[in-house]
Amino acid sequence: MLTGCGSQPPPILPGSRAPRDHADSDLRCYLAWCAGRDLDPFLARRPHLELYIRWMQEVRRFKPSTVSRRFSVTAGFYRTCVIDGVLEHSPAEHVRRPAVPAESPTLGFTHLQFEALLTAARRSANRNDFALVAMLGLLGLRIFEATSADIADLGEEHGHRVLRGLRQRRQGRPGPAATSGRTRHRPRHGSP
Repeated sequence: MLTGCGSQPPPILPGSRAPRDHADSDLRCYLAWCAGRDLDPFLARRPHLELYIRWMQEVRRFKPSTVSRRFSVTAGFYRTCVIDGVLEHSPAEHVRRPAVPAESPTLGFTHLQFEALLTAARRSANRNDFALVAMLGLLGLRIFEATSADIADLGEEHGHRVLRGLRQRRQGRPGPAATSGRTRHRPRHGSP
């Protein structure tokens, strides 16, 4: 029995195969959809794929970006079938996909909201909160990059403290440290 058509993607962990896991999950979702309709995926035609897209939009209520990403995996599956000679042509070739805006509709914090978050983190009983918020907000780190950072990742280059993260390791260059200069040496609220 095929499973794995939940609305939440698998978690992204440091060192994981996240993109492959997402593709695996997206393809598993399509195959489960086919199985639920007694449809052999190798016999599917364009109207079946348009019904799949409509199902993701109307039943699963996925956002257009999620529908587009999931369908891209399905289209890639059929493209591979054509390349490998399993199918003569791809049924996904002329399927209309939902429009996805070029700009993300998700807004970040305003300057004042971020300053309030930093202030709250600085006052937190957990002394790691401020460092985490600073790394996420000031450096633009992803959560898995910030949580996988180790003290050994800190260094200094050209007079600046740097934090070597996962992206920087792959590209061979460090990023600036979240706590440098005044921020690092500023006393915590209520401490001497």
